[in-house]
Amino acid sequence: MLRQPRLFNPLVVVLGCIIVSLLTTFAIVEKNLRPTIQAISKAQAEQIAVESIQDAVNEKVAKVVEYKDLIFVRTDSRGRVVLMQPNTVKINSLAADTTLEVQKALKKLEGKVFKIPLGQTLGSQLLASYGPKIKVTIVPIGTVKVIVEDKFEQAGINQTRHRLYLNIFSKVKIVIPLVSDSVEVSSQVPIAETIIVGEVPGTYLNLTLGKGLELIGK
Repeated sequence: MLRQPRLFNPLVVVLGCIIVSLLTTFAIVEKNLRPTIQAISKAQAEQIAVESIQDAVNEKVAKVVEYKDLIFVRTDSRGRVVLMQPNTVKINSLAADTTLEVQKALKKLEGKVFKIPLGQTLGSQLLASYGPKIKVTIVPIGTVKVIVEDKFEQAGINQTRHRLYLNIFSKVKIVIPLVSDSVEVSSQVPIAETIIVGEVPGTYLNLTLGKGLELIGK
């Protein structure tokens, strides 16, 4: 008597169900964790880029800048400040030099890789350093924008601090397996300051009415 062939193998069915369950679970976990992974990656990439920008400015630009080179100060016969005027030529040159240095600094980050333990995405301090590591690559993109800004701050009795800043803006891209995203990077670096004794002069030619002098470069 001939045996009827089995239409299916129970073991194959069980293995198939297990594989489908694992793939479904993986897809659900990936979908839920992807925003967290992207957020953590963007935060770390921004921190790395900002540190690189600040180091470049402090080492290459801020060290060679003096307040008197950027702002012309005129006083009267009694030593009171009566006129403050930006040296626009020097300020534009400073912005251009900063743009170049920041571009160089960000260029060095191209292809830089950092890794995030999967446990860090679970929000648990105990598991933060455990699990497989997710590789994230940084790629500089876009332009570098530099804006010179100034602020007056109270520094004591009858004293005002005038401080000049470089506001730097750029963008980097993070590349994670199967997904990429861009990160806006900004940093404010103080470059020069002085203390004005007495009142701030009534004649002060502000940096483009407080908006700063802007230079953009690729």
